[in-house]
Amino acid sequence: MTRPARAVIELDALRDNLQRAQTAAPRSRQFAIVKANGYGHGLLPVAQALAPGLGEGSGFGVASLDEALALREAGIDHPVLLLEGFFDADELGAIRRHRLEIVVHHDAQLASLAQLSGDADPIPVWLKVDTGMRRLGFLPAEVPSAWQRLRDNSAVLPRCLMTHLACADDLRAPATRQQIDCFQSLLPDQPAQRSIANSAGILGWLDSHADIVRPGIMLYGVSPFVNETAKARRLRPAMALHSEIIAIKHCRRGDAVGYGGDWICPTDLSLGVVAMGYGDGYPRHAPAGTPVLVNGRRAPLVGRVSMDMLCVDLRGHPQARVGDPVLLWGDGLPVEEVAQAAGTIAYELLCGVTPRVPREYQ
Repeated sequence: MTRPARAVIELDALRDNLQRAQTAAPRSRQFAIVKANGYGHGLLPVAQALAPGLGEGSGFGVASLDEALALREAGIDHPVLLLEGFFDADELGAIRRHRLEIVVHHDAQLASLAQLSGDADPIPVWLKVDTGMRRLGFLPAEVPSAWQRLRDNSAVLPRCLMTHLACADDLRAPATRQQIDCFQSLLPDQPAQRSIANSAGILGWLDSHADIVRPGIMLYGVSPFVNETAKARRLRPAMALHSEIIAIKHCRRGDAVGYGGDWICPTDLSLGVVAMGYGDGYPRHAPAGTPVLVNGRRAPLVGRVSMDMLCVDLRGHPQARVGDPVLLWGDGLPVEEVAQAAGTIAYELLCGVTPRVPREYQ
């Protein structure tokens, strides 16, 4: 028998969530973000599930050339955007051969592009603008010069101006309005396409939609807003993380549980040992009380999460047996709730599910 830990991915949920993005931004093209192994769901299965639903001019966003080439090798012919551009000029040959699009966000990239021959098809370029994220991008005052350098370069095709929203997950944050206003004031006479909205922008900031939107976390069925779950935004969670009870321990009052003996049994009780740990991507820092579902009903985590196992308090489950199913997150237990209990975000939990956990696609 194989170890019972597994992640079940519902491909129809991914498709439904893409349709939700399309409905929310009906006049925009979609670049579905599938970086980080499809947010832990599997790069190729996610892209193959979403590709038929993408309209003309829509495509995918990835973080690196390796991810882009994996899509091309799998037969994905849609536009593919390298969200961090190229890391070395040596990548530009492959970028051209495979008809990839790139984000340009600093002067060194402009200088490398200036060395390219204009004899081949031009590389489509998205110019990244730093409107307040303070991460990647040209400052607004630098944009006219950078855009002109691209226009003067026959080896590239300036396609799009883009920016990234830093605080859109908080609908009360004034910074988002300031970023949108700043971006919309740039190069008013240039015929460039524009891209602002991430998932939070798509669902919460309608005037950020522009020509192209970039749905990410919402595709995987997670709300992009603080203190919300997917249900509030009519999204379908795509991943359910499953395992089983592999042992039941009968403990006495005062017994210390797990590494460091951090949790002390308050009374005589039974513990369920679950085949799931930080080696699978479950957060080691999840505190006692973090919920799991045993046979569809809640039970609290106790003690420290180990590499391969964790323990749950079975006082509310007197009929529990070895082999009973355990849900770590999924239907009935939103990943957002588990993330909040663990002091992190759902993105980290989904991306952190390790390769040793088999993905089952439905």
